[in-house]
Amino acid sequence: MAAALPIISIAPYFSPTAAAAEREAVSQALHTACRDYGFFYLDISCFVGESETDELSRLARQFFFLPQEEKDRISIKHGDLARGYQSMGQNVTMGMSDNHEGIDMYAPTPKPSMDPKKPLGGVNPWPEVEGFQAAFEKWIEKMKTLGAVTMQAMAAGIQATPEESKQLQSMFSDPFWYFRIIGYPPLPKDHDGFSCGAHKDYGCLTFLWADPTPSALQVFLRPNPNIDFDAIAQSAAAVSASASTPTSAADHHAEEGGERGVWINADPIPGCLVCNIGEMWEVLSGGMYKSTLHRVVHRSSNYRVSVPFFFEPNFDSIIKTLPAARRLHLAERRNAATTTNGTKNPGAGAESELREYEPVVYGDFLLNKIASNFDIENGIAD
Repeated sequence: MAAALPIISIAPYFSPTAAAAEREAVSQALHTACRDYGFFYLDISCFVGESETDELSRLARQFFFLPQEEKDRISIKHGDLARGYQSMGQNVTMGMSDNHEGIDMYAPTPKPSMDPKKPLGGVNPWPEVEGFQAAFEKWIEKMKTLGAVTMQAMAAGIQATPEESKQLQSMFSDPFWYFRIIGYPPLPKDHDGFSCGAHKDYGCLTFLWADPTPSALQVFLRPNPNIDFDAIAQSAAAVSASASTPTSAADHHAEEGGERGVWINADPIPGCLVCNIGEMWEVLSGGMYKSTLHRVVHRSSNYRVSVPFFFEPNFDSIIKTLPAARRLHLAERRNAATTTNGTKNPGAGAESELREYEPVVYGDFLLNKIASNFDIENGIAD
C-alpha cells in the first residue's frame, strides 16, 4: 500500500554538488506538502544511519523496562514539572489519560532567572543507563542541524528573497528544542481512550522517529482541492477493513474540532522521519500552512517506542508572518481563481481570505502552553 503522505528526500540540501534545480524541487515539494497535508515523510538516509536509530530504540527500551521505582527517580515531580519521566497515565490529552510513559527533555534554561521549580526552570535529569545521555545528545545535535537545513529549504519553498531568508534564519540562530522518548504498551481492550489523544503541535517542526510498528500513528487529513481526498479516504477504509483491529467507520469521514476529514495511518518508512508543522509555522505562513491533528492508537501486541524531536525558534524570537508567504499565498489563490478556460471564478482567491496573525514571542507562547498543560499539584502534563 502506497504511503498517503508525500515522501521528500532532503539529500540535495546536504550535497555540496547538488544542482540548483534539485534543491528547488525539494523546496517546492516541502511547500506543497505543508500547504496540502501539514505532514510528510522526510528521507534522511543520507544523514542518519539505521544503526543510530537502532541504538536510540535499544536505550529507550532499556530504560522503560527498568523497575518502576528506578524510573521514578527522574520523575518530573522531583524537578520543574516539565523535564523528566512521566509514568503510565500521567500524560493527559483533552482531559483523558494517555496510555504511554515517557521522558521529556528540553534545551537548557533560557533565562537564568527562571525558578528551578517552575516549568522549564530546571535541568534535564538523565537516566543512569550507560550510553543513554551521549547517544541522545548526539541525536539532539543532528536534529538541530536537520532543522536548520529544512528551514533553509522551506524559505526557498515560499520564495523568500535572500534578505527575507536571512531574517527567517535569524529567528532560529539559537533554536530552542525539546524532545520526548515515549513508550507505548498495547492499549488494553477495555481502554476507552487513546495511546496518545488527538492534538496539534504548537511549535515549528516536529521530526518523529518511531520503531517499525504499523497502524499506530494516525493523521487527520482535511479535504483539500489539491489532493484526491475521496481516494485517500477509500484507501484508509480498505486498510482498516483488513486490519486485525479496524478503525471505526466513522473515522473515514469524521469530524474533529468542527473540521471534516479522515484519519489515515502514517506508518514508519525505513530511512525516513515523519515530519509535521506546528502553530509557529501557521503564524510564519499567514495561515497558508496548517498544524494538523494527529494521535496514536497502538493495539498491536508489541511495546512501541517513538522519539519526537521539536525544532523551535529562539526562545526570545518574535514570530510574525513572513512577507514572502503572504505574497505566495495571494499568488496561489489568484491562480486558483482562474479556471482552465481563462475565466474567473468569483470569490476564489480573495485577498480577504488571508488571516492576520498577531506577532508572538515564542518563549512566552511556550510557557503559556506549558503552564496550562500541567497540574502543578500532581505533575500531570497535557
